[in-house]
Amino acid sequence: MHAPHRTASVELPGLKLAHVTVQPLPGDRVLVVGARARWRPEGAERNAIVYDGDGHVVAEATLGDGISHVFATHTGDIWVGYFDEGVHGNLGWGNPGTPAPISEYGLIRFSSDLETQWPFPSHMSDPWGAISDCYALNIDGDTAWACYYTDFPIVRVRDGVVTCWRNSVAGATALAVKDARVGLLGGYGPHRDRLSVGTLDSEDFRVTDEYRIVLPDGRPLPKRTQVIGRGPDLHVLSGDDRYRLGLEDIPHATA
Repeated sequence: MHAPHRTASVELPGLKLAHVTVQPLPGDRVLVVGARARWRPEGAERNAIVYDGDGHVVAEATLGDGISHVFATHTGDIWVGYFDEGVHGNLGWGNPGTPAPISEYGLIRFSSDLETQWPFPSHMSDPWGAISDCYALNIDGDTAWACYYTDFPIVRVRDGVVTCWRNSVAGATALAVKDARVGLLGGYGPHRDRLSVGTLDSEDFRVTDEYRIVLPDGRPLPKRTQVIGRGPDLHVLSGDDRYRLGLEDIPHATA
């Protein structure tokens, strides 16, 4: 577990979740979330566990199936983004006689006690449209930013208010943001290492520069590289190596 000013380890005995994301919570607690949660007649699988600093379980819940992103804020809010199988229903969810998927909204904010606080208003009548697959999620303080399939708008959620910008960059899987400046990393096919940098105007994301992200020695990013955006930074995880690329490291476009 890593906090801004210290590092500590917590042993979690008997953990059976798969494809997990781990996030620190206030009060030396640790959140562990598994990506999948099957619905069964006796009830849904619990795929979220909160441990205290001694490794004891203090809360368990189901946060939905098809989880692609999990971020905890410094105040303990938990933001969860979902991929298409979770949104549209799989593993027993959404069938006749079974509940609608918890993850049908595409993006949900939970409390540190794993209670739903705010679901994304994912309706086609809204200007930002429905989330079919939350491709990219970023948390900057208490503000959430997302970019999602099908039209890939960039949306900001601040104090429960959604603001949307049109975006022509398809398939980005990570984003970084600093004020009105945004970097979108990824795309389909040969564009998986593309970094599109630009600015947000009143209605659109305007791309000003495009780059290719490579390792410090110039080699291409390995296929299994994971990139996570948090605030103005992109954190690149490649094997045992960790790198950080901040928007402040990227020159602004010149006229």
